[in-house]
Formats: sequence, structure tokens, C-alpha cells
Amino acid sequence: MTKPVSVSFEETNLDAIASAQGRVCILVPVEGNLGQEARRVNRVTKGAIARLHEAREDDAKVGDIVTLDWPVGMAAEAIDVVYLPRRCSIEEARKAGAALAQKRGSKAMLVSAGNHPKAAEIALGLALRDYMFADHKTDEAPEDERAVRIMVSRPEDIEAKAAPHLAVAEGVFFTRDLINEPANVLTTTEFANRLEAMRDIGLDVEVLDEDALTKLGMGALLSVGQGSDSPSKVVVMRWNGGEKDAAPLALVGKGVVFDTGGISLKPAGGMEDMTMDMGGAGVVAGAMRAIALRKAKANVVGLVGLVENMPSGNATRPGDVVTSMKGDTIEVINTDAEGRLVLCDVMHYAQERFKPAAMIDLATLTGAVIIGLGHENAGVFANDDQLCNNFLRAAELEGEGAWRMPLGKGYAKQLKSRIADVKNVGGRPAGSVTAAEFLHRFVQDGMPWIHLDIAGVASVKSATDFAPAGATGWGVMALNRLVADRFENAE
Repeated sequence: MTKPVSVSFEETNLDAIASAQGRVCILVPVEGNLGQEARRVNRVTKGAIARLHEAREDDAKVGDIVTLDWPVGMAAEAIDVVYLPRRCSIEEARKAGAALAQKRGSKAMLVSAGNHPKAAEIALGLALRDYMFADHKTDEAPEDERAVRIMVSRPEDIEAKAAPHLAVAEGVFFTRDLINEPANVLTTTEFANRLEAMRDIGLDVEVLDEDALTKLGMGALLSVGQGSDSPSKVVVMRWNGGEKDAAPLALVGKGVVFDTGGISLKPAGGMEDMTMDMGGAGVVAGAMRAIALRKAKANVVGLVGLVENMPSGNATRPGDVVTSMKGDTIEVINTDAEGRLVLCDVMHYAQERFKPAAMIDLATLTGAVIIGLGHENAGVFANDDQLCNNFLRAAELEGEGAWRMPLGKGYAKQLKSRIADVKNVGGRPAGSVTAAEFLHRFVQDGMPWIHLDIAGVASVKSATDFAPAGATGWGVMALNRLVADRFENAE
């Protein structure tokens, strides 16, 4: 997998700044006097930093970066001067780090952060943006040229503060890699193998094959994958870091490794993007990785349903009726509304087996949510106000857009079937809401639940503040924050 750039913390050494190779970054205030690190670089460069600071005094903004190439007196190829006051926000510090990542390219970088109170946040932003999916490229720079050193006043303290941040960044990268992988590489079997490998970081991982799923009665999930040569699977990942008897938080992800639409075939244009239809499972996997790496003091179980939706002589047809694990019969109106068939069985299984304290499912479920919210926010549907508000707060703190959407019996009425208990689609009106109401049917009474429709945020065509174009890793940070804020050490 793609590893975050190597970030190390060391004691500030003013004499070593001039001899540093690659790029050197110094932090300066938007207004006011230069710090000691900037003053040292200014002296070495014969006043270049002071002249720059004076010239930009009236128009500099927080987060601006000015680059001085081939500075006199320095071994570095460039000095990146970052306007970042000590009292900046967490978001501003992370964005500054992300901007530095874009400046750095393949060169080593020294960041002279001194006693800046948000040095750990700068490191996180840099790590998050310093991502490139290069598994299928042959000409990328070697990893050992890409290290980042951060000079700070108290390196041990900052390193301890940054460690959980960098663990989360690794979880984000794991999610991005999974979502970016082509479907001929990330088959259901390969996906399961990568999750099994996380036993090495302390997760308990169990893979349920088609025989086991048949015995459990997961007819809805199995119906989605029956047209593919790739076997359907459910993977269960458990992190037991909390009280022994504490009920876990259950995370459930849709893992359709490729979605042709099945017999209800999608248009050819843009179908290549359907490698990302396992985005929900990717986020669950990344969140579990982050939680394990930082050794969260909470019990969390992640379950993902892995299938491929293909047309064949054995594929489910529109008009077929399938039976879910819960026992409800489902009339399949559209085989391209397959994710909810996967999720409903895994959600029911999660509740029956683990009796969770709460359950959150994630899926690239509907195009309708993109029409409603674009690519800025995930759709949030919930039956529990407190859990929903906790999640929305976590998403806000981590800068991951999320917006609450409605539920209601009126929407559920659109799913009534003439020949079965429920239809899998309710027509064009409120498509993302009726999809959520379909899943709501499989939530047991009293179970706090959130459905996250991430179709608009899992993978995007343009770069964001913290990710290049492609998979974003949206949700890993928010879920990790929710676990930390609400579920760690829960009784």
C-alpha cells in the first residue's frame, strides 16, 4: 500500500538549516517580527527574508507561501516561506502543511516549525496531501528521497502528539488505495486478502465465503454477485480495545468492486468510474486500520460485503424476488440498485451477531445524493439525533463535509411492492431518501443508526485541499474522531 511520507521530528538546530538539502520551509507571521529560525535564515540569505516580509506586509494572508529559488548561502534548492501565525486555526495549520506537500514534489524537505503550537497539525496536512497512487506507474521517485524532517522545540512532545494523526493518515491512504485500484486488480478475493493482512496490526479478521453466506440466508447480498465469476464474501474486522463487555460500534460498508448495473446495464460513458463503488467498504477498512494503529480504547467491528455486479446468464433479473437474511422478500425492480441489497444483509448480520451500541453504514449508494449535495457533502440519514449530532460534529472538526437529510414514512411508502414485502427502488423522486428508507427497514428497534451516502465525496475529478484527484479517503477521519470522542472507554 501507499505509505504516508516519512515524517521525523528533531530538535531545532539553527546551524543545520543552512546545510539542509532539498527544500527548507520557514514559518513567518502575517504581521509582526520574525522568529529566531526566520531571522537565522534571513542572516544566511543576506536579508532576503526581511525584504520579502517587508514587501508582503500589506497583502500577505494566512496560508500564503512564497518560494525563493536557489537562495544565496543555502544548500537547499528553495526556501518556502509560509505565512502562519501562532494563533492560527487547526484547519489553517493543516492547509499550510498540505500546501507544502504540493510544493515539495519528490524532494526532501526540512520544516523549521520552532515552538509553533500546531506543528503536529502541519505534519498531518502535509502527510494527507502528499499522496500519489503510483502502484501501476514505473517512473516514480524512490521513497528515500521523500522524507520530511520537522524541527521543533520539543520533538518528543510533538512526535507523541502527531503519532495518532499519522496513524489516521495511514488509514486514509489505505482507503484511497483501495478505491483507486482497478477492478481487475481489486477483485473480491484480493480485497479480502488485503483485509486479512491487517491481522498484523492487531485486528481480528474473519472471512465468510459463499457457503457460509448461504447458510446464514444472505439471499439479498448473494443475488447481487451471482452473475459474476468473482465469489461474494463478507469480511469481519474486530478491534477490541475497550472494556471487555462493552458493546461495539458497528461500521458496515458496501463493497461492490465493480458495478456494471447488472442486467439494468449502465451507460458506457463513465462506467470506468465504477471501480469506486466499493468506497463504503474502503472507508470502513481505512477507519479500522487507523483505529488499530493508534490503539483506540474502544470496541469497534467493521463488516464489509464484497461482491461484483455483472450481467450474465446467471445474473439476477429485474422482476426477480429475493429473500434477505432478515426474512423480508424484496422485488428487484432495478439491478443497478444493488448496494442496498448488499448492505441490508450485512447490517442484519451485524446486529444479530454483535448487538452493537450503534451502527453506521457507508455506501456510494445513489447518484441522487450528488444531484442534491454535489461533491461537497455526504448525505447523512439517521434515526438518532444524539448519534447524528456527534457524527456531524466529528465531520466538521475534521473538515469532512456532511449534511443531514430527512427520513419518513411517506418516503417508505414509495417502496411498497405488489408481489413482495418491499421493492428495491422507489422511483426518481427523493432517490437517496428512499434508498435510506429501504435500509431503515433492516434497522432493529432501539438501534441508533446512521446511513452515510458517500457517492459524491468518495472519489472526485479535481484535487481537494488534502487529496489529489481521485479517491479522497473521506470519512476515515470523521469516524476516527467519533470513536475517540464518543466510544473510547465507554462503559
